[in-house]
Amino acid sequence: MVGIKQLVASNIRRFTMIIALIGIIILFQILTQGILLTPLNVTNIIMQNSYIIVLAIGMMLVIITGEIDLSVGSVAAFVGAVSGVLLVSWDLPVFLGIIICLALGALIGAWQGYWVAYVNIPSFIVTLAGMLIFRGLTLVVLQGQTIAPFPDSFRSLSSAFIPDLFGNGELQLFTILIGLIFTVIYIVSEFSIRKNDIKYGFKTLSMPLLMLKIILFSVVINLFTYVLAQYEGLPYVLLILVALVLGYTFIMNKTVLGRHIYAVGGNANAAKLSGVKTKRMKFLVFMNMGILAALSGMIFAGRLNAAIPQAGNLFELDAIAAAVIGGASFTGGIGTIFGAVIGALVMGVLNNGMSLMGIGIDWQQAIKGLVLLAAVAFDVLNKNK
Repeated sequence: MVGIKQLVASNIRRFTMIIALIGIIILFQILTQGILLTPLNVTNIIMQNSYIIVLAIGMMLVIITGEIDLSVGSVAAFVGAVSGVLLVSWDLPVFLGIIICLALGALIGAWQGYWVAYVNIPSFIVTLAGMLIFRGLTLVVLQGQTIAPFPDSFRSLSSAFIPDLFGNGELQLFTILIGLIFTVIYIVSEFSIRKNDIKYGFKTLSMPLLMLKIILFSVVINLFTYVLAQYEGLPYVLLILVALVLGYTFIMNKTVLGRHIYAVGGNANAAKLSGVKTKRMKFLVFMNMGILAALSGMIFAGRLNAAIPQAGNLFELDAIAAAVIGGASFTGGIGTIFGAVIGALVMGVLNNGMSLMGIGIDWQQAIKGLVLLAAVAFDVLNKNK
């Protein structure tokens, strides 16, 4: 059984980031006189940072393999521009346009992954070239103009809410029901995982710690859905994010593919000698990054209801910062999907809180830089210890 000291010692980076996020939320809740956690603003934080969370998930996998991708902002902008041409200018069906855009993202990721994995060109150089190439192609596709508006069904991807099946009162009851359903699924999952760990002799939490964890997470889930229920309910983009987080967490923790990705980042030579196809792993990670960058670009375009040449500006830096703050190490082999989400939320709450306070973009950039530096410094000091 794992006690509380062992639990904290083995997850110190994760607990520190969670505590930091809670501290930032409390700070801005006080400084904004309660505006930060109003239902409207909580919904805005989710929708404003949804595309960064998508990018952070992909970037976490890239950094775990010991690589970097500087092109994701430009790729997102390029795919957003292509979606504008397909859905607005050419009037293609929305579903077909989305499939084409995701396929284009996969192709771009495969292109960059080929140069990194099979030609052994440093990912910094490949993706820096990609950043310039796809930024230029974005301007070519849009011809310097904005394409708008998108069809309503496409905009719903990032701007619409799940309708309340129990009426349209002040409180979205269907959202509360979904929160309760997720709580039950979570509790069943935790006990199932514990049962399997005991069966195979793995270390597991003691029952008191497990119950404390379940209670805390259940309270957070239901408080969160209750807050959302007081406004418009659950946005569709939140369901997309939940599906991505759960899916990628399962892949990284429970599948051979995930273990191989960690192995490549931990020690590529040892992984290769162990039979891991290291080149294929890096290729797949970059292809995956391309798909998620495409999805991010479409979410951003749908929320803005326009494809613009300036889209995706500095997205790559936000994604990298979210991954690093969330626990990724540039040496590779370390990081979690949950950590990427926490890191993205730290950046998102900082942006939102400072905007509510009227802090200028100049100071916002400086403060975010200091937060990123502090996160990396903490990681280095922790490793030295």
